Amino acid sequence: MNLTSTAFENNEMIPPRFTCDGANLSPHMIIEQVPDSAESLVLIVDDPDAPDGLWTHWTLWNIDPRIEDVPEGGIVDSPIEGITSGGTKGYHGPCPSNGTHHYNFHLYALDTKLDISSESEPDGLKEAMMGHVIDEARLTGLYQRR
Repeated sequence: MNLTSTAFENNEMIPPRFTCDGANLSPHMIIEQVPDSAESLVLIVDDPDAPDGLWTHWTLWNIDPRIEDVPEGGIVDSPIEGITSGGTKGYHGPCPSNGTHHYNFHLYALDTKLDISSESEPDGLKEAMMGHVIDEARLTGLYQRR
């Protein structure tokens, strides 16, 4: 499975448009080579460099595995957005307090659809995924506030 973006290359800087310093839109994501056996996809965006530990910026699950991209600033048909580390739903772009942070866009192919509440937080989502991941891909972007 492969995950790329038209906004930035792997391990390169994320343009400010997709951060708290810009329009705070989610970047366009291109999804390729999803296993035929996948029943759904999960997208988790997190920052392992956050001062208080791993910070989750966005969670989406039950994404149709036949999808080929997630549009800029948009959500595809019928996925579920969960609660982020900020306590709210939706995409929360990079906004590091200091230094350059890594933002990991994790894509998981699952052998099932998840039957969990949209009020689920990142840990609950990850627990529900256990034993169901059949493939994964990651795209990492960097960001430092000026």
